[in-house]
Amino acid sequence: MTALNIASLLGYCVIVTFTPGPTNIVILSGSYNFGIKKTLQFVYGATAAFVVLLSFSVILSGLLMAGMPKILLVMQATGGIYMLYLARLIYGADGANTSPGQAFTFVGGFLMQLVNPKVIIFTMTVIPSFIMPYDTSVTGLAIAVAAVTSIAFMAMLTWALFGAAFKERLQKYRKTVNLIMGLFLVYSAIMMSGIVDLIKG
Repeated sequence: MTALNIASLLGYCVIVTFTPGPTNIVILSGSYNFGIKKTLQFVYGATAAFVVLLSFSVILSGLLMAGMPKILLVMQATGGIYMLYLARLIYGADGANTSPGQAFTFVGGFLMQLVNPKVIIFTMTVIPSFIMPYDTSVTGLAIAVAAVTSIAFMAMLTWALFGAAFKERLQKYRKTVNLIMGLFLVYSAIMMSGIVDLIKG
């Protein structure tokens, strides 16, 4: 594997994992509303799901790619509903009376990744596209899974720390901030659900 290929892989991973997406928006909101400690449980769950998805991609790459359209249809519907639920939870959060246990748990983070099409597409394509053409050894693939997961974990942790860092400054605008983040999630749910394509078609 050449240095150019490694640079392309790292660039792809950083762009996909650090840019705003449903999971990162939820992490930012969780850290802002409920604190970094609680949100880290969500991050750990999301990271564990990342490992599971990447591992499935390595083990069943051919079968998964063949069934990707069907998988995405299910993920779009399930993910859209789950994101709308999280958007409602975020909008109603007041930081004091809202129980974070409803979604900001290890299981909540794990489930969020499993129904996030952005993550599904990324995890199902990154290893087969960038690693397997050059290295199919168990050691090489395990290192690749660990490296990609580490980048994803750092991205999610960055969003969590960002929310915690600006918590005090945004305190008096809590409702507005929660509304904006909730609307971002609603937008993500609508765009990934396929409704827009159906309307256009």
